[in-house]
Amino acid sequence: MTDHSYSTALETAASIASKEVSSRELLEAALSRVERLDGPINAVVALDAERALAAADEADEATARGDELGPLHGVPITIKDSFQTEGLITTSGAPELAELVPDKDADPVARYKAAGAIVYGKTNLPIWAGDLQSYNKVYGTTANPYDIECTPGGSSGGSGAALAAGYTPLELGSDIGGSIRIPSHWSGVCGHKPSYGVVSALGQIPGMPGTLSQADIAVAGPMARDVDDLELALDLLAGPDDWNQVAYSLTLPPARHNAVNDFRVAVWVDEETAPVSADYRNLLLKAAAAFEDAGAEVDYEARPDFTFEKAVDTFRHLLSAAEAGTWTLSEIEEQAASDEEPQGELGIWYASMRHREWLSWHERRLQQRNKWREFFNRFDVVLLPVTLTEAIRHDHSTPFSARTIEVDGAERLYSDQLKWMGLTGVSWLPATVVPVGQIDGKPVGVQIAGPFLEDRTTLAAGRFLQEALGGFQRPSGF
Repeated sequence: MTDHSYSTALETAASIASKEVSSRELLEAALSRVERLDGPINAVVALDAERALAAADEADEATARGDELGPLHGVPITIKDSFQTEGLITTSGAPELAELVPDKDADPVARYKAAGAIVYGKTNLPIWAGDLQSYNKVYGTTANPYDIECTPGGSSGGSGAALAAGYTPLELGSDIGGSIRIPSHWSGVCGHKPSYGVVSALGQIPGMPGTLSQADIAVAGPMARDVDDLELALDLLAGPDDWNQVAYSLTLPPARHNAVNDFRVAVWVDEETAPVSADYRNLLLKAAAAFEDAGAEVDYEARPDFTFEKAVDTFRHLLSAAEAGTWTLSEIEEQAASDEEPQGELGIWYASMRHREWLSWHERRLQQRNKWREFFNRFDVVLLPVTLTEAIRHDHSTPFSARTIEVDGAERLYSDQLKWMGLTGVSWLPATVVPVGQIDGKPVGVQIAGPFLEDRTTLAAGRFLQEALGGFQRPSGF
């Protein structure tokens, strides 16, 4: 059998439909690959091999009968362990959920399955999907396939590592503070953070199983090795949830331009409070130069009419409010009574704010969203960093807020890596990440943000950069 480990989802589905390869053969190859290669990586942490093999046989029978096939018919995939998956243990990295076996799929999992995908395993993440690295007390630490001394990112780190290692052509990530974008960047793959609200994330943990509310800023979205797969997956995932589908439908507009030389591209890579490394900056500028060389209009000075730190501050406040449900009342009250800087994990900075204060910060967010809308009347996309550097070494020290990283010899706060994520995330903008090169053998990507609900425009820009700069590059040994 031809090795399909690094085929795209579209290529894999086409091979199954043409009977070039069977779904069972692909699944058996994936299971064998995980068994052979995943020991030091620890990306795939729970398997559902028996049921998946039965589903693959059913898919092959449907192919043989000539049935109408879904766009992911028979394609074996893995899913981030924060998404509830019927009949398959789902922990979100939390010891108290170590034996949870859901009886229903999360909405985006159900949509992948409805398209014909076969979920054979779950991928690792930090506890409650709340870190830029992927480790927990249930399953341990996930390593980066390009350098096992480094993290693949978080919280969808197992997803990024599984894609890079060739275990799956498609994954499902979530993103409130970069959890799709950071592991795509550090794992050398492609990811799309959709505009807020276009993909139902119902059934993701946190909240706890049974929660019906969906957090502010947080989205679910696809990860893959190819931008065409991202767009296919977005088409499958996007649409109203059960509450709204009675009356509403969703039609995302086409990309603003078909030709790259029609694009108007802003480039924003320099901020004093979030400086990127010189090597990373050079690769980001190389991405911008690719647009210039293709005839696009490129502007290195254009900015929306608000400051970077204002957006980051708004993000920190609203992120804290969105994540307040993950903290006990006693923890929040203790923080509210303290005059000290918070020493908790991601998101507790302002978790004790009152609702009237939240309304004020929400209004600030809406003002920034309006400034972005004005900005995107003049530009189609903006190129941005993802974090400050390439993948960092594993660091699980506590407290979270005391961790630091090094950027060109200077010490920075660990949490500074979230700033470029918050700039766009707090305003609910779509953002596509694609690889732009490597630093000392470790991949890095660019964040391409665009107008709210114009996800296809950022995907089109990402597709161009993928073609211009070479896209995904397989890690050595895989």
